[in-house]
Amino acid sequence: MADEYDAGQAETVISNSVLKLDILGTSFTITAEEDKSYLDKVLSQYKAAVENTRNISGISNPLNVAVLTGFLLCDEINKMKQSGEEAQGRTLRLIASLDEVIKAQGDEKPL
Repeated sequence: MADEYDAGQAETVISNSVLKLDILGTSFTITAEEDKSYLDKVLSQYKAAVENTRNISGISNPLNVAVLTGFLLCDEINKMKQSGEEAQGRTLRLIASLDEVIKAQGDEKPL
């Protein structure tokens, strides 16, 4: 049966990684099913975003900085999604136009 487990089949095991966060005056440890280098990269990006928020806003209160950073990151994500959707729409329109041209070329009779 296809639904039964095949004992000879290799399994991918994702181990938990531990990451210590020490930012904005608070420190705690998280455990996630992600590669340690990936978690380090995400933390580095967040620290850069926090520093950027501090620089552009002049806010020094850690909680306010964290909240505003989260808001700005969500804004960035939404803009990227919207941009991707617009690009997808343009691509689909281009494909439709190309299909029409190809079809018109196919309807022409050779001399």
